[in-house]
Amino acid sequence: MADTHGPAEPSLEEQIAAYQREFQGLDPQVERVVSALSRLNRRMHVAYGRQTAELGISNAEWEVLKALVLAGEPYRLGPGDLAKRLGLTPAAMTHRIDRMVGEGLVTRERDENNRVRVIVGITEEGRAKWLDGLRKATVFEEDLLQDLSPVERALLGEMLTRLLRRVEETQHDAGGRLSDLD
Repeated sequence: MADTHGPAEPSLEEQIAAYQREFQGLDPQVERVVSALSRLNRRMHVAYGRQTAELGISNAEWEVLKALVLAGEPYRLGPGDLAKRLGLTPAAMTHRIDRMVGEGLVTRERDENNRVRVIVGITEEGRAKWLDGLRKATVFEEDLLQDLSPVERALLGEMLTRLLRRVEETQHDAGGRLSDLD
């Protein structure tokens, strides 16, 4: 039976060797870290997508629910605030909210204090799906890190946080998207 998935992704070693062949100034240690992080991110995104699909929502919808929960009670934000927190354009956020209102995950109401302003709130169903997603993610993440000792987990968390801080400090738009198509 033929392989329907196409050629396999090259190993990290193969990728680094190819990069070094094409660009002799490449630091293989830096490339190993960056490539491993990139691949890990892609694979985790797929795993989370599988979990949210089991709940009947997308990763993108789970992120909106998460933003509302992180806002704290009463779990409400304006669409502009949501867009900023998720790194989306206002048009992309409006489309996502429209879909989620239709699915019963969030509400959209006029602000009582400012009738021009809209407020998005999480529904009981939305909060339940967010909690179910968090439970599934926790199991996956514990399994992912099972081979690391508590000290290694703490060190890895500290190092990744430093890398994140560096990107946030030097790439001020890194949390957002360049367009609705990203």
